[in-house]
Amino acid sequence: MAQVTGESLKTELEVFGIQCHDDAVLDKMVEQCICSRIQAGEMVFQWVAYSSSNGLKLTTDTLEQFDHEVLNKKSKSKKNFTKEEARNRTKDIHSLSDLIKAEEEEESLLDAYSTPGKGSQKRALTTPEHPRSKRGAALLSSPSLLLSPASFSPSATPSQKYSQRGAKGEVVVSFGVVQGTRWAGRQTPGAGVQLGLLEGPEDSLCCSYKYMFQRLRDIRNVLTEKIEELGNGLKSHFNIEELAPVSLPAQDSITVVGQICCDSNGKLNAHSVLLEAGSEQGGQQVPVDLSELKEYSLFPGQVAALEGMNTTGKKLMASKLYEGVPLPFYSAEVKMEEDKEPMNVLVACGPYTPSDSLTFDPLLDLISIIVKDRPDVCLLLGPFVDSKHEQIEKAQVTETFEAIFSRCIESIVDGTKSVGCRLVFVPSQRDIHHHFIYPQPPFTLPNLSKDQAQRVTLTPDPCTLLIDGVTVGLTSTDILFHMGAEEISCGTGSDRFTRILKHMLTQRSYYPLYPPVDEVNMDYEKFQSFGQMPLTPDVLIVPSELRYFVKDVVGCVCVNPGRLTKGQVGGTYGRLLIQRSAASEALNSAVQAR
Repeated sequence: MAQVTGESLKTELEVFGIQCHDDAVLDKMVEQCICSRIQAGEMVFQWVAYSSSNGLKLTTDTLEQFDHEVLNKKSKSKKNFTKEEARNRTKDIHSLSDLIKAEEEEESLLDAYSTPGKGSQKRALTTPEHPRSKRGAALLSSPSLLLSPASFSPSATPSQKYSQRGAKGEVVVSFGVVQGTRWAGRQTPGAGVQLGLLEGPEDSLCCSYKYMFQRLRDIRNVLTEKIEELGNGLKSHFNIEELAPVSLPAQDSITVVGQICCDSNGKLNAHSVLLEAGSEQGGQQVPVDLSELKEYSLFPGQVAALEGMNTTGKKLMASKLYEGVPLPFYSAEVKMEEDKEPMNVLVACGPYTPSDSLTFDPLLDLISIIVKDRPDVCLLLGPFVDSKHEQIEKAQVTETFEAIFSRCIESIVDGTKSVGCRLVFVPSQRDIHHHFIYPQPPFTLPNLSKDQAQRVTLTPDPCTLLIDGVTVGLTSTDILFHMGAEEISCGTGSDRFTRILKHMLTQRSYYPLYPPVDEVNMDYEKFQSFGQMPLTPDVLIVPSELRYFVKDVVGCVCVNPGRLTKGQVGGTYGRLLIQRSAASEALNSAVQAR
């Protein structure tokens, strides 16, 4: 039976002068053709006969009526006739073949509408003349079949723009010595790689928690403690003798510490800056005049120390800005093995489907690259089931979001089994099936086998990993985009990405912006415990909608690998090659086009 599509039905309807531009109507007719096992032409003939006699227009409601009164009755009569004919027919090899073929088609139809765990339980029909091929059995576990578009949406078709993309595999930005570098893992990828959360499971966010209830007093306490902690760090680093209250009138130059905020609900600008002090300095706010500062970079939520005059107690005339101080880097208690093979790390961030289709072709291509290049570690960040996808927003899926996610992860784990690489899965607040909270607890994958679980590491967002003595900071939340819209600067001489990344490192936080953007649902008590940087990481991975880059910021290699898909076309992913030697630690990084 030829495949029935919306276009073929549209063409048949036009023969009778019926114009149909409603995709929902065409999708409904395609579904009815599949269920009733009829071709597009027969479907249209029956509809024209039915609608003409009843004076009906072509809508989804009238198609429901047509399905109930015409198609269902014909399907039942046809089924009864087939069974009666089968009982009376001579049981020769030809009739048996026809029956086997009919049952196989029925099972295939049922399997298309079932979840992986609830598929057909019938034994596969085989005969000596028609044995089941080994290739066919092997294909049943293929990642491409697990992620077949028909499994998720009846109207899913491969993205034309993605399949026609250019610049596949090109290196678009690099850091370190990339030319001539062999981007491949060790002889036995993943073997011997020491990977885990830096602070250990007991001090990390490892499970879900109750949220959606916060008292303003608790939020205030978290912010006050942050001001005091960073303020004490500034005082000791810059040898500041005394910190004055922000609203105390003084005729001499004073130094104050507080949190930058805006005097209204609008966007921060040079004339709307307030400094809010901690409880030790009175807890009050004072407007700040920045006209005498030659250079500055400020954003809401930043803890800073300002030196200047405040003669009236009502406005601080700032003359000097003390920026934050980053934490020290990691120093291993046990000396790592030196001069060993370089470690190859692949980094990719969702979405893993084009915006115009629920096909996972980009993910399947990424799995092919993993199998080909055999990296030691794959860092895969969400969203895996993107809440912003057009078909998910319109509820045009036939499976639950959890089922789609499970099959996605299963495809990645099974597809890379031959490689043996370590897999790290980081959730995103855009993952529609997961907790919409920051910090975000890790995924739960109860169906993983023991062998699979040994290769898989589930982490929260954000987190700090320790991979063979190298610390890697990760967050799937687009902090670059959020802070880029709020930060103001003057005369700094550096690009905005570098300034934002430096703010993250000096504020010692994966999300230093306050208040957060509307789409970030922050739990401040958990954020205080799990959203801060325990140290300055060797590598900081901050995927964003903004342009990809690799930068060295205060000694930390910061990577924005971009997203695997950008709208309807392919995006980018990142590669890291880490070589630890007796002389130094070298890190080569490249972002490649997908």
